Amino acid sequence: MSTAPAASPAPSPPPPLKGGQLVLATIAVALATFMNVLDSSIANVAIPTISGNLGVSVDEGTWVVTVFAAANAVSIPLTGWLTQRIGQIKLFVGAILLFVISSWLCGLAPTLPILLAARVLQGAVAGPLIPLSQAILLGSYPKEKASMALSLWAMTAVVGPIAGPALGGWITDSYSWSWIFYINIPVGLFAASVTWFIYKSRESATRKAPIDTVGLMLLIAWVASLQIMLDKGRDLDWFSSPVIVWLGIIALIAFAFFVVWELTEKNPVVDLRLFAGRNFFGGTVAISVAYGVFFGNLVLLPQWMQQYLNYRSVDAGLVTAPLGIFAVILAPVMGRVLPRTDARVVATMAFVGFAIVFYMRSKYVIEIDTWHLVLPTLLQGIPMALFFVPLTSIILSGLPPSKIPAAAGLSNFARVFCGAVGTSLCGNAWTNRIALHHERLTEQANVNNPLFLQSIQTSQGVLNVNEAQARGLFDFTVNTQAAMMGLNDIFFASAVIFILIIPLIWITKRAKGGGGGAAAGAH
Repeated sequence: MSTAPAASPAPSPPPPLKGGQLVLATIAVALATFMNVLDSSIANVAIPTISGNLGVSVDEGTWVVTVFAAANAVSIPLTGWLTQRIGQIKLFVGAILLFVISSWLCGLAPTLPILLAARVLQGAVAGPLIPLSQAILLGSYPKEKASMALSLWAMTAVVGPIAGPALGGWITDSYSWSWIFYINIPVGLFAASVTWFIYKSRESATRKAPIDTVGLMLLIAWVASLQIMLDKGRDLDWFSSPVIVWLGIIALIAFAFFVVWELTEKNPVVDLRLFAGRNFFGGTVAISVAYGVFFGNLVLLPQWMQQYLNYRSVDAGLVTAPLGIFAVILAPVMGRVLPRTDARVVATMAFVGFAIVFYMRSKYVIEIDTWHLVLPTLLQGIPMALFFVPLTSIILSGLPPSKIPAAAGLSNFARVFCGAVGTSLCGNAWTNRIALHHERLTEQANVNNPLFLQSIQTSQGVLNVNEAQARGLFDFTVNTQAAMMGLNDIFFASAVIFILIIPLIWITKRAKGGGGGAAAGAH
């Protein structure tokens, strides 16, 4: 009597790396992550320079930041499908090399449309880098050190937006804005070569997985329509423009069809059913809204310093650099503390810290000195260190291992997309508040107001200028004051938002094992 052949066992994952090989691999993967995250913010302080060199307004120059984030967000959900078709390591290395090529094209761009096209390509190919870097690092460390692997990853994710403005400002002032993109070339080539050398024998299994083409097209349609509407709305006077109206209609209809399709599709490009879980819903919405507010402010701050305080690009960047001091110091500590702590408590402390920092900034005045600009930035590094790992732990906690990749991809998509939306909304809100405060400040500036006339005459006498020059000086002062008051409004609203979203953290269940449980599941 013949015996039925036993089913072949599933291939076991490769063993963790050790010693110098682990250190080198961690550096290479971290550099790829750092390069990607850095490019989400490095252009922030260079926007006025890029806009001037390409002959466009600063508002249009901001698109350099938002189109990258939007394209990046759309491509993130494709990571799982591409990994199954190509393999984890081939996809990661290929994405790095394509990122290098698109960075080179960004540096060469002679006009804004060409630069934006290159940034869209750069953002799209960068999509797999964040989720794959997490997966590769977790697969390189023993399960008991999963929290440490996540902390090392979080350190690069935190330092990128911090170092970006400082590095971008120094490069822009010392060389040319093109070099903020060219620096990716040597970094990317090193990361790709080292990663391939170490991991080529640890490639993941591949299979011909189906792709949700309809879902992908709907995703691109509503994300692109919404982002263009937010970026162009201010220039086209919002819904008084037929273009904005049509973009809004397309975004709304495409989003509605997208939700229905993804909830009924067997192999969705974005598994919206994950939002049925309390931890995933609360954690993802909290981290996305928080990141949108944080990143939108990170773009505005250097613009204000350059346009209204006459800071150079490098100086504006250096003011934001201290954000990294506490973030880097405390990130490894979180890897040890979090497994023994309730992640919800840590995340709440982070949001309260952000609220305090933004409230401090809401008290800025025109005559502010550099130290009072730096102090809130320095303190902001503390909540930054308490931000990513606890919320990632909450989001992934309780999910089966088969759902971890989809959950990580969807939460990253939501976070990155909210960063793009937050940038546009903060910029629009600032412009509107400037206009409102300018109108209020100039209500009494007319020939029938003796106090206004006396102010003009005093300026003429003290500064020895004619009436036209005195009125110009008055208008400049009003513009500067209105910009300051408008920015204070944004900072105060940001503080309130961080407090209001704290309940989202507490609708979740306690993450089992703190950070380690989720990390181990991802592993």
